[in-house]
Amino acid sequence: MEVPIFEAPLVSEPAVNPVAAPDLKPRSKAFSLRNWIHERAMRGWSTQDQNPGYFDRTAPFWDFLRDRYFRVSTRGWERLPEGACMVIGVHAGTWLTMDAWMLVYDWWKHFRGQRVLHGTAHDVLMALPGLGTLFRNVGVIPSSRATVSACLEAGHCVVIWPGGEVDAMRSWSKRNKVVLDDRRGFVRQAIRSGVPIVPVASVGGAETVFVLTEGRWLAEVLQLRRILRSEMVPIVAGLPFGIWPEILPSHIPLPSKISHEILEPVAVESGREDDEIYVKSIYDEVERRIQEGVVRLAAERRWPILG
Repeated sequence: MEVPIFEAPLVSEPAVNPVAAPDLKPRSKAFSLRNWIHERAMRGWSTQDQNPGYFDRTAPFWDFLRDRYFRVSTRGWERLPEGACMVIGVHAGTWLTMDAWMLVYDWWKHFRGQRVLHGTAHDVLMALPGLGTLFRNVGVIPSSRATVSACLEAGHCVVIWPGGEVDAMRSWSKRNKVVLDDRRGFVRQAIRSGVPIVPVASVGGAETVFVLTEGRWLAEVLQLRRILRSEMVPIVAGLPFGIWPEILPSHIPLPSKISHEILEPVAVESGREDDEIYVKSIYDEVERRIQEGVVRLAAERRWPILG
């Protein structure tokens, strides 16, 4: 989706934050597109608050999206625990996960910068010109252990969508199926950082563009896992091209009503990140709560897109 205003990040020079250095593994001197994308994505990320000036200047645009275009509804604010927390959710809409974007913006509107939520994004999105700058302005960070740890240590909240592209690019027939893809790293991260996990259920994002098929075979043919760290090329139906394979962001999101519910937090016990049985039990509990929330929200919808 075209965003009309792009501004420079708060930091004057886009240098890699020192705390992110452990995440940068030694790499070959030979050019690699995947490495280049990763290094570009890591530039300029920060544990600082979001840029309030950016939000103030662009509020009319974002308010239009939230209030009129997607008609966003978020409930359960009273369930949020005090202090830093790890928010875990599901998202949809292929590359442009408007449900995720709207959750981050709704959080900012609710707390007006008094409580920071950092979104996390795929390297490809963080590396894109314009979009990457936008993400940095609103506090989005590259998705890595080092970046998430630093933000939690700073006392902020971080939202993670563990299912990644498998979640975001799932077919429309699976729109109400929670896909965390058995990725339990978020549980270990919460234990290491000593923060509770806050599950969030979301519906509506899968109707901003309709995924007809996930296109795993096409991604394999194009070797996108090696090049872009992507395992799927979804075949989508939507605007402006009708039906096409979406390798990179290229659709205009449809005005689907988006609903979120913040669920009861899940406490974790320190020092148990290596206890596989315990980690799985927390993972299963988070997945169960989100699935129940998604079913509940989906039952309240009467029509696709309209909600």
